[in-house]
Amino acid sequence: MSAATRVLVLNSGSSSVKYRLLDMADGRPLAGGLVERIGEEGSRLVHNPQRGEPREQRRSFPDHAAALKAVGEELQADGQGLDSPELAAVAHRVVHGGTRFTEPTLVTEEVLAEIRALTPLAPLHNPANITGIEVARALRPDLPQVAVFDTAFHATLPPAAATYAVDRATADRYGVRRYGFHGTSHQYVSRRTAALLGRDPAEVNVIVLHLGNGASASAVAGGVCVETSMGLTPLEGLVMGTRSGDVDPAVVFHLHRVGGLSMDAVDDLLNRRSGMVGLCGDNDMREVERRRGEGDPDARLAFEVYIHRLRKYIGAYCAVLGRVDALAFTAGVGEHSAGVRAAATAGLEGLGIAVDEALNGLPSGGPRLVSPAHSRVAVAVVPTDEEFEIARQAFALVRRTAG
Repeated sequence: MSAATRVLVLNSGSSSVKYRLLDMADGRPLAGGLVERIGEEGSRLVHNPQRGEPREQRRSFPDHAAALKAVGEELQADGQGLDSPELAAVAHRVVHGGTRFTEPTLVTEEVLAEIRALTPLAPLHNPANITGIEVARALRPDLPQVAVFDTAFHATLPPAAATYAVDRATADRYGVRRYGFHGTSHQYVSRRTAALLGRDPAEVNVIVLHLGNGASASAVAGGVCVETSMGLTPLEGLVMGTRSGDVDPAVVFHLHRVGGLSMDAVDDLLNRRSGMVGLCGDNDMREVERRRGEGDPDARLAFEVYIHRLRKYIGAYCAVLGRVDALAFTAGVGEHSAGVRAAATAGLEGLGIAVDEALNGLPSGGPRLVSPAHSRVAVAVVPTDEEFEIARQAFALVRRTAG
């Protein structure tokens, strides 16, 4: 094996860069951090080395180039800078790969142009992802840059699940279909859940609930995704922190024609001012649960709407899979809210799904089962690790192409 076994994972947002350096010889994280408020007042970098206390820079980062240069300096201070011969690749999270990109891909000028052409499908995300790629390529033009796509794991959806019942010519012309998102998380968690059960992923059917500020569900049959809740965009599906999830499409027409809202205003409403924040003014589930416990009617209704949608998807995915071996909760809410897990599974004993109150109430740590012994369906809490999954896929691709 080449001595180059390290992968730097970059997740570039419109005003932030989240990063992690991993040694894929053993999967060990070496460093990580976040640059936030790029191009804004109050920008800062927080760097977390493998050893020692976190380091913080509070200064102006006018653009992503300045941010990534500062990341390189922090890594250099740890003795593992961007010029290190041990660095095998830089891996980039890219939100939308359309139907073109269904696996990790080495970035070339042609690939970059195709990712750019997908911007209409992810106008808030792909441009920032592209910026991260361009800056990293400029800093290390000799190093493989690998794009790993949020949509890729869902490329296996059967046509019946991926196809919307709209005019085929129109759908084909404008790329209207179900793509799904959070794919690296769903892939990692479904595989890790099988490992928790001591079984081969090819033998296990898992429903994964990725519940963070963004939320999505997937049905994974033998390691292959066959259904997922997000669609053309990340707006469809579960109730989220600020996104509505499923609504009647005619709501858009109604708000435009009757309410006089512009299309941009409706877009903003459904993506940024709906979901939990729209229902009760808070998108932090901890605060929602606190207010609910104090009898706040808005928080109570918001929680009930959230749980109702979750239970509906769990039931639907039981039907899609036919046999369910495990239900896995992940991401911030899924990993840390015992109340959400308990409410989402309450009354599902007929489907073989239940949680043990004592096990469910234990503080979150590593992957663990929270279902009663000998349950027909294992209920698991599995912390997600999207950066590791991105690094794993990128490193495997680099090794294949080098070999």
